[in-house]
Amino acid sequence: MKKKILCTLGPSSLNRKVIKRLTDLGVDLFRINLSHTQLDELPNVIDEIRKHTLVPICLDSEGAQVRTGNFSFDELTVSDNSLLYLTKDKNKESEKYITLNYPRLLDQIEEGDFINIDFNSVLAQAVEKSGDDILIRILNGGKIGKNKAVTIQKSIEMPALTDKDKACFKLGIEKGIAHFALSFANRASDVLETRNIIGEDSFLISKIECTNGLLNLEEITCASDAILIDRGDLSREQPIERIPMLQRHITREAVRLNREVYIATNLLETMIDSPQPTRAEVNDIYNSLRDGADGLVLAAETAIGKYPTEAASMVVKLIHEFENEDQALFDDRSYYHADPMSLLIPPHGGKLINRYRPNYDLSGLEKAPRLTVQLNDLMDCEQIAFGTYSPVEGFFTKKELTSVLSNYRLPCGTVWPLPLVLAISDQQRKGLKIGQKVILQSESLTEHAVLEIEDLYQMDLDKMAEAWFGTNSMDHPGVLRLHQQGNNFIGGKIQLVKKLVSSTGQYELTPYQTRFIFKAKGWAKVVGFHTRNIPHRAHEFIQKEALERSFADGLFISPVTGPKKKGDFKGEPILKSYQALIDAGCYPKDKILLGAFPTFSRYSGPREAVFTALCRKNLGCSHFIIGRDHTGVSNFYGPDENFNLFKKLGEIEIEPVFFNIVGYNPEKENYEESTSATKHLENISGTQVRDALKKDNPLPTWFIREEVQNVIREEIQVGKQVFY
Repeated sequence: MKKKILCTLGPSSLNRKVIKRLTDLGVDLFRINLSHTQLDELPNVIDEIRKHTLVPICLDSEGAQVRTGNFSFDELTVSDNSLLYLTKDKNKESEKYITLNYPRLLDQIEEGDFINIDFNSVLAQAVEKSGDDILIRILNGGKIGKNKAVTIQKSIEMPALTDKDKACFKLGIEKGIAHFALSFANRASDVLETRNIIGEDSFLISKIECTNGLLNLEEITCASDAILIDRGDLSREQPIERIPMLQRHITREAVRLNREVYIATNLLETMIDSPQPTRAEVNDIYNSLRDGADGLVLAAETAIGKYPTEAASMVVKLIHEFENEDQALFDDRSYYHADPMSLLIPPHGGKLINRYRPNYDLSGLEKAPRLTVQLNDLMDCEQIAFGTYSPVEGFFTKKELTSVLSNYRLPCGTVWPLPLVLAISDQQRKGLKIGQKVILQSESLTEHAVLEIEDLYQMDLDKMAEAWFGTNSMDHPGVLRLHQQGNNFIGGKIQLVKKLVSSTGQYELTPYQTRFIFKAKGWAKVVGFHTRNIPHRAHEFIQKEALERSFADGLFISPVTGPKKKGDFKGEPILKSYQALIDAGCYPKDKILLGAFPTFSRYSGPREAVFTALCRKNLGCSHFIIGRDHTGVSNFYGPDENFNLFKKLGEIEIEPVFFNIVGYNPEKENYEESTSATKHLENISGTQVRDALKKDNPLPTWFIREEVQNVIREEIQVGKQVFY
């Protein structure tokens, strides 16, 4: 059975962003605490939640709980041995007279009874009854706030539901709510009374949080659909040292009677004010799951805490860890093992490929053929080896290539849009045989990878180009490169034995590393951004807008740093430009990670748009920004082709965030997406940036920030190559 997560919504979480994030985390039930929600507020609260999620709502009654009144003052400080009155008369409320939410309760209080207020903050004793008032003596001083829990240290008769509870439940039924929680269930008759109001088809959770509930546990459980152990209120009537034992007892009884049981209160109390829990808290949750708890309830952590999403994420992680407790450990090094504690999107195909073998013994391959290949091919070797191209493990065979070109899928059925091919010359092909191992080396004869030949084949380059790029024109840089390489291809899995030396190495991160960083930052949802240009203001707009639209924790900017066509920016100035913006505080604090994507541009339009998205999926991104001209070149691809291909391929788990052309509105002094309704937008493009900077023409700051222009000027002044 799937472990359930119940979250209370309140001031910290009753908004679109948090509700959406909690929904994405897999929360099963959103709780509205009627102790803190007024009847006239309830319809709006329900409607607000339903605007943003399909997760069911649970109305949790005030129940038979004694609370201090809703005073006109915030709180009252009382000292030891001082005197105070409890009164039925609300008009008497003052620093000497306080009311309770259930005035008739005063009839059941006798002289000598002990009274706890606000979870034992204040202890008092009734010393004299006089008409509608009871004089109490403060034995343990403290602060008395409004609407705080009150416990009388004896059995008190109270109705199962308040008049407000009944009205709220009836309103909930009218609005289609089917989950309800009964607070302070004392006996089975309380459950049956509630059932008469909500109907037999509703799901009723009875909360065990008082001594009477313990005494009548079996009959309450049998009459309910589920049991919730409220450890906080229970500890007001039972010694706190008994709570672990009582929790285990209630859990076992619920399991015996085939009812779900949920644990509430103080699960992650620390996370109300801290982004991290204590070891004791995570141990408590884990042991609760081991004892048989079916669900976990976050209350203050998500209702009023500073870190509602982080608290829910921690519960999800602990459930994952519990469910994977007995998972075997494998010694298979062909992929990176999944981290059960991670909330990040799984790699494409389910496994993160690992074909990096730095200790590979080449001594047995002295006579193996050596193929000198281009830098682009060695960069592909690296990205295959580190899992960026998962689930691909090598260069394509003819069967794989044909499948990808015709169906956008690998032969196994996994979506994959872009050919990964290794071209060789006629001379290199001579003497090669299937099953043979060959060493791939750089032009400096450095050995970088070993390939085991699975296929040797030739292709009609015109047909291949048409299927791949949608054109045979030599004006297309991808088509030109394909023809320059020739029509001989070699396919097979690779093993990387030595990494390339790179000038952007400090920014280069493997999928294993980015996932480690995202987890360390507490990011579960990440937006990826792919670019081959330095940042202009339209880029900034769509990056920040995508963060808002996706409710993501962070933005991963990873520019292409490998070879490009003549006139494009080199990788180093792009990374330096972004670093300058980050240093200048142009991005939201603690929301940005900058990394290099050491590959080369294919200029493959829609195919490459999906490919770059899948690469970011492997790097741990849940969302990916797609612009109108993403990975295209000149006018070879139409404005809607990226969108149409994503739609055609269906669900690939990573969610594209599409943007139209973005321009600057000089009248409003802001940035907008171009639509049929927008007029007079100033165009912003990477081509304009490149042309202006090549001529050393300054651009206005609404076009590109001064920090970025300064980086490029400084690079040029010191003699560094900025463009290919």
